[in-house]
Amino acid sequence: MSIQNERELQGILKAGKFVALVRDVLVRLVRPGISTKELDSVAESYFHKFGAMSAPKFDYNFPGFTCISVNEEAAHGIPSETKILKEGDLVNIDVSGKLDEFYADCGISLTVGNSNPERTHLCQAARNSTLAGISQAKTGNYLRNIGRAMHLSAKNEGYTMVRNLAGHGTGRKLHEPPQVLPYEDKKETFKLNEGLVLAIESFVSTGAHYVYEANDGWTLKTRDGSLVTQFEHTVIVTKNGAIIATG
Repeated sequence: MSIQNERELQGILKAGKFVALVRDVLVRLVRPGISTKELDSVAESYFHKFGAMSAPKFDYNFPGFTCISVNEEAAHGIPSETKILKEGDLVNIDVSGKLDEFYADCGISLTVGNSNPERTHLCQAARNSTLAGISQAKTGNYLRNIGRAMHLSAKNEGYTMVRNLAGHGTGRKLHEPPQVLPYEDKKETFKLNEGLVLAIESFVSTGAHYVYEANDGWTLKTRDGSLVTQFEHTVIVTKNGAIIATG
């Protein structure tokens, strides 16, 4: 969507603040021995408390309120009582929801327990990549420059970008046009307009360029076991740069 008035602006900011709150609550709970289902149950309680709807659950019938992916899982990991986080695991928490009539989407990856320098750097690389993309989210700029900045950031840190996962427009629905590719498509001529709401995300890997769908019909993971981290913000495009709704 493209924001047309103050009511819509405040609606997106409110939705963004909510999903960011849930994200931050779950991040603080991550520790060795906790299951991804336990984390998701906490998220569920927040959705109920705030009268919000989980976007994956209610829009796509996903079996969880949040997507929690571990190690070589890039996205759409199903919360499970049997998936117990261990010291040194990489865990990605992706929270998307609808509050009142507006959607917002965010995600973060972190290491479990004591810091593992190599894995922590991979998490930071995803954050850096996404922020590089966000720096290009200005009115009148080409959409493809977001992908170019994200790709170059990851490449310069020695990592690959997962190419078959992308960001997207959001706001009135979870997934709206345009698709925000994680690389530069030089044939793309779309220019960013004032007020456009985007979910900008990077999936950075130790070696994978693509992911595939696992047998559960949801989880997206690397074939060779390469690790993946993700970082995502919902932003609003303006002539002065992006407003981060999920900061």
